[in-house]
Amino acid sequence: MAPLSFTLLFFLLTVTAAAGDVSSSDPLIRQVVPEDETAADPLLNADHHFNLFKTKFGRTYATQEEHDYRLTVFKANLRRAKRHQLLDPTAQHGVTKFSDLTPSEFRKKYLGLKSNLKFPADANKAPILPTNDLPEDFDWREKGAVTPVKNQGSCGSCWSFSTTGALEGSHFLQTGELVSLSEQQLVDCDHECDPAERNSCDSGCNGGLMNNAFEYILKAGGLQKEEDYPYTGKDGTCHFDKSKIAASVTNFSVVSTDEDQIAANLVTYGPLAIGINAAWMQTYIGQVSCPYICSKLKMDHGVLLVGYGSAGYAPLRFKEKPYWIIKNSWGADWGEDGYYKLCSGYNACGMDTMVSAVVATNT
Repeated sequence: MAPLSFTLLFFLLTVTAAAGDVSSSDPLIRQVVPEDETAADPLLNADHHFNLFKTKFGRTYATQEEHDYRLTVFKANLRRAKRHQLLDPTAQHGVTKFSDLTPSEFRKKYLGLKSNLKFPADANKAPILPTNDLPEDFDWREKGAVTPVKNQGSCGSCWSFSTTGALEGSHFLQTGELVSLSEQQLVDCDHECDPAERNSCDSGCNGGLMNNAFEYILKAGGLQKEEDYPYTGKDGTCHFDKSKIAASVTNFSVVSTDEDQIAANLVTYGPLAIGINAAWMQTYIGQVSCPYICSKLKMDHGVLLVGYGSAGYAPLRFKEKPYWIIKNSWGADWGEDGYYKLCSGYNACGMDTMVSAVVATNT
């Protein structure tokens, strides 16, 4: 993309300053509000659009006071939506199922990666792989290595879904069998800590880290199937049954912070567990997200990297962008059937900062 003009750069900085911290932004408008209408006034008929939102996502509120408060939040999110579309023009932003939540409510309920943590100094590092013959496009979903999109609910357990997704893919590569593994076992039983970091323990719905979870799986012997240890979306008492282990970790490694190496590891070892900054995901509807501003240091969400594409949709005034394909854990009624497309080549939202591969599994 050509360098931003001084005028456009000044405009973006002004919009961002007016919006406050981008990482605290909330939902949008495009999905529900006609474009010609929002161009004139994004808050026009907000009550009508709120009614459409409630119908589409099955929202009910216990009291009139709660209803009125959520309407106020919804209106604020319409304004944020407008700003997000300006600052992330290659994506489509709009009203999502999170549009009646404040930024703090959203972060508390739907994120959960302990971003202050770092990989331990002695972590296994993935070997450097050749990158000359990588396919132009690649998607593990097409090869049968990815389970259907799951839903973590209002529990900060994203890290557990990232972990199971990577192990599910690696197990498939080793055995040819795709098995849905138990996130709830990790939520209930995994309290692994990194001794080199303060407040680094996996804590169920209060957050965790994928590498800690891989360490737990190594020590516990493996994970049960989802059907044997089903997800509840809340912290519970551990009832792990070692006799029902379905997949085990033999080894895992930290992947280089180089996007070509990430692609090579993805193709070689299966889906990768990664951390990202989710500032733009609450408002995301589809297409390739490539925001002008997104922290590369504050990862707050654990997701699964399943593939990449050479060229994604962009408006006519922008070049088509290569992108990563990311499986999320907010259900299939979010994003592109539960998936997120994030532009590649820029370390967008810190996506190459925290990447892990499961390099072998046992049955």
